[in-house]
Amino acid sequence: MQNLSNLAGSNLGLVLIILLLILLAGNLFFWFLGKYKKEKESLSELLLKSQAELAGRLSQLSEYNAQEQNKIAAAINEQKMAVLKIMDEKLLAVTKSVGEGLQQTTAKTTETLTDLRERLAKIDVAQQKISSLSEQVVSLQEVLSNKQARGAFGEIQLNDLVTNILPPNAYEFQAILSNGKRADCELKLPNPPGTIVIDAKFPLESYHALREASNDRERIEAQRFFRASVLKHIKDISEKYILPGETAESALMFLPSEAIYAELHANFTDVVESSYRAKVWIVSPTTLMATLNTIRAILKDAKMREQAGVIQKEVGTLVEDIGRLDERIDNLSRHFKQANEDVENIKISSGKIGKRIQRIEDIELGESNPQITVARLANDE
Repeated sequence: MQNLSNLAGSNLGLVLIILLLILLAGNLFFWFLGKYKKEKESLSELLLKSQAELAGRLSQLSEYNAQEQNKIAAAINEQKMAVLKIMDEKLLAVTKSVGEGLQQTTAKTTETLTDLRERLAKIDVAQQKISSLSEQVVSLQEVLSNKQARGAFGEIQLNDLVTNILPPNAYEFQAILSNGKRADCELKLPNPPGTIVIDAKFPLESYHALREASNDRERIEAQRFFRASVLKHIKDISEKYILPGETAESALMFLPSEAIYAELHANFTDVVESSYRAKVWIVSPTTLMATLNTIRAILKDAKMREQAGVIQKEVGTLVEDIGRLDERIDNLSRHFKQANEDVENIKISSGKIGKRIQRIEDIELGESNPQITVARLANDE
């Protein structure tokens, strides 16, 4: 029983402890609940205040953003206008440049077309001349195919060269020598060297054969033919136109072709040496021109020597005239000197007359003693 009472006492204490704990937990709960409500109310107020501040900040931010957007829009619009203006200016400059370029291109094109038309016209004229020249070349070939016509061609070229360089009294064409031979041209030079004969030769057939040779055999035959033709001409000129006592000791063989002359001196030196031994000088149009110019200088020198006596006589007469001129200049100088002395004497007499007039005026005006005036007049004399 006592054990039961002890047990009941201990349980009651436990219950009381439990109740106290429950009360303590309830108080704590309600304390925490009140505190939570207060904190919740303060948190709500803080939250509302933050929301209000945030709304104000958002409103300010919206206004700032609107202002910035307006500024950005204005700047963009300004930049857009500037870019449009620059683009307009660039476009205008490009249009102007393109227009000027088109104008220049058009002008150059027009000028080029004009030049092209002129050149085409010149080409047409040149083509016509070429056609005419071709016909003339064909006719020239026909002329040169004939020996007599070839000889006439060389004589005409020789005639032109001589008449253009020498005076008319220095040459004679188709002159007949004492042996009855007719020379193409005879140059009349003083002794020495005397009269020189020029004969025109044109070995065209042998030269064409030499040019047209296609193999060694034909070339050798053509060379033999060409050498024989030229040597024959040299022999004929030496025998016909070098006459002792009538002509010079040498003669000229005129080749009216520079190509034949060059071929002869380049590949046929033995023929040239033979012409030297025969005293027949081979000349082309160019070398003949130089020779004729030399002959003209010789004729001029001979003419000067012929006129040397006349010139000396004229110079002596001129010296005498100069001596007479010196004498007359001396006489004139003496006359001028005498005239100067006479002028000086006239000036002295004029001065004396002036002084006498002054003295007479002084006497008339009574400004001086008559006796003194008379004495001065006597002294002036």
